[in-house]
Amino acid sequence: MDSYRPLPGTPVDELDTPCLLVELDVVEGNYRAVADAYRHTECKMRQHTKNVKSPALARMQIQAGGTVNGVCCAKVSEAEVMVEGGIADILIANQVAHREKIARMCALAKTADVKVCVDSGDNLHDISRIAESQGVRIGVLVEVDTQMGRAGVRSNEGAVALAKLAYNLRGVDFKGVMCHESLDEFKGHEDRFRVGREALQVCLDAKAAIEEQGIAVEVVSAAETFSFDIAPTMPGITEVEGGTYALGGTRYAYMEQFQVANKVLSTIISTPRPGVAVGDVGSLALSSMGADHVEGMPGVTVDRLLPDHVVLKTDGAAPLTVGDKITLVPSYQDMLVNRWDQLIAVRDGVVEHVWEIPARGCTQ
Repeated sequence: MDSYRPLPGTPVDELDTPCLLVELDVVEGNYRAVADAYRHTECKMRQHTKNVKSPALARMQIQAGGTVNGVCCAKVSEAEVMVEGGIADILIANQVAHREKIARMCALAKTADVKVCVDSGDNLHDISRIAESQGVRIGVLVEVDTQMGRAGVRSNEGAVALAKLAYNLRGVDFKGVMCHESLDEFKGHEDRFRVGREALQVCLDAKAAIEEQGIAVEVVSAAETFSFDIAPTMPGITEVEGGTYALGGTRYAYMEQFQVANKVLSTIISTPRPGVAVGDVGSLALSSMGADHVEGMPGVTVDRLLPDHVVLKTDGAAPLTVGDKITLVPSYQDMLVNRWDQLIAVRDGVVEHVWEIPARGCTQ
């Protein structure tokens, strides 16, 4: 575990490296963008904490506004961290099938409003039995596969069957439907809206089919960062599982409402030949998604990412020397954040906070 904890007030250029920075002005701006967008809409944000891994950052969005006053998580272990961190409304946006994990999930329901996604009757029966044995109730949402080709029911009939089962079982409360989408290739604003609308409509169709059977659908948990502004235009969607928007990455640069808040500070440790410099951070800290560029240095490019080193090329206009600090801008943040123990929160070039990342490594 990394025990490096610089004192508040430490200038960024005096920090030991490598270290993971979060620029407070930027993340606060991202959170304000959500709060402003959802201030007068029925649809609200349910931040996905698989991206930030931090109750402190999740609470910041809840306090800023525009949310359901809760979060979603990928794993039971992440949910445990968020409940321990003071967040009392949790959706586990995946299936929880192992009976030991179901028991842990039900234990959380003694102190928090816990919901989970399902796509099979057997899993639903297991949740019902364990929840009843612990004297709790678990909210359930039927996951609908809209385009991802992974978990989720593949038809309205399948969604209706699970909704009916959940409605009649003990220990569970049927809440609604959930889906997840991705934008594989961005071709412009109109194409982004087309892809988002087509996928989200599949989930809304499942909602309508369930309601035709006389079962109320309270929650439609759909959309994510790329469709956060599409969801409120589609009546019936109640919440968005946005995650990347909070800290950002260059692969989401087309979402101009949000900026990159997390960056990695590195030190040049070698200049083996003209036009080449080596930094002290690599893929073990940046993840396989890497970093696209060096902030504020257009003449410096990322050439290679090795396990513990980044190899940079310079055009001569921005020469680098041993001891220089550079700031790498990541392309994608959730795998990046998962590799660190602390976020060093900075404002105006100085350290303001050091936050633990207690949900890193939560794979159970």
